[in-house]
Amino acid sequence: MQTKGDLSMIAFGPVPSRRLGRSLGINNIPAKRCSYSCVYCQAGATLKTEIERREFYEPELIFRAVLEKVEKALKADDPIDYLTFVADGEPTLDLNLGTEIRLLRRLGMRVAVITNASLLRDEKLQEEVAEADWVSVKIDTVREDTWRKLNRPQPSLRLSSVLEGIGRFSQAFRGELVTETMVVQGLNDSAAHLRDLADVLLLLNPRCSYVAIPTRPPAEAWVRPPTGEVLAGASSILTSKIEDVRFLPVDEGEWFTRTGRVEQDFMSITAVHPMREKAAKRFVENSGADWCVIEQLVDDGVIVIREFGGDRFYWSPPRNSGDTPLTS
Repeated sequence: MQTKGDLSMIAFGPVPSRRLGRSLGINNIPAKRCSYSCVYCQAGATLKTEIERREFYEPELIFRAVLEKVEKALKADDPIDYLTFVADGEPTLDLNLGTEIRLLRRLGMRVAVITNASLLRDEKLQEEVAEADWVSVKIDTVREDTWRKLNRPQPSLRLSSVLEGIGRFSQAFRGELVTETMVVQGLNDSAAHLRDLADVLLLLNPRCSYVAIPTRPPAEAWVRPPTGEVLAGASSILTSKIEDVRFLPVDEGEWFTRTGRVEQDFMSITAVHPMREKAAKRFVENSGADWCVIEQLVDDGVIVIREFGGDRFYWSPPRNSGDTPLTS
């Protein structure tokens, strides 16, 4: 377990969130630990999928990292709507998640957890996640074969068990539960897939069901968003059964918080949240820095430029392993 570390790489933002307004992100696990290797992941392919929960950072280190960002945001009169566990992997792999949520409650702010829900079959983890105010669970498909192609889970996982865990959690959780589905062309965008999905979402009774499409460079270059016609059909199918369905906007905005340490801020944000070139230039300009700072990070290989959907994105890839990423 790490008791020391770069606090700027643990907490980042606040950043504009398409779901939560102004979100201060918490990257509570080292890159890129995950139980999935989703083909569309904006943080890149998972080097090695894993499902065993363990300790990564000392909880007090997480708390100090968040506290530092909160104090700076408050001093700058920058609002924070949520403290959000949104790692560049799966945050519930952190064995100390429950302790960290309880520590953060000292700050008097709402806490959110964004999870792929693959480990929620564990009752202890359900209790820990239930400490949060707002929880998003990922359900991209309810078909096992599609799930394995799309989310590429750790081999021992079974979709039926994952869905069962989500169901139990939804019944016990007293906070705000939402679901999120990423729709990828040719994988889970057919009418039959979406009807099956709607039936399961109806049973969960979430506060809201979010639907997203790939808008940033994905782990696999062949990934594409569905056509407008298909999305219109998806909206019709889902809204016929689910009370509140929201399609996430393509662009969440450009209001990224700065602390004066341009390189560290830029790297911590883009490790989890690849930034469009327009937003990146605005970020640097508002920081009072010169664009050559970012050009140097690119030259050094710390930041990578990727293109998707006609836009250029700046991304800080994970660097903690020499393993070969999973591919389809």
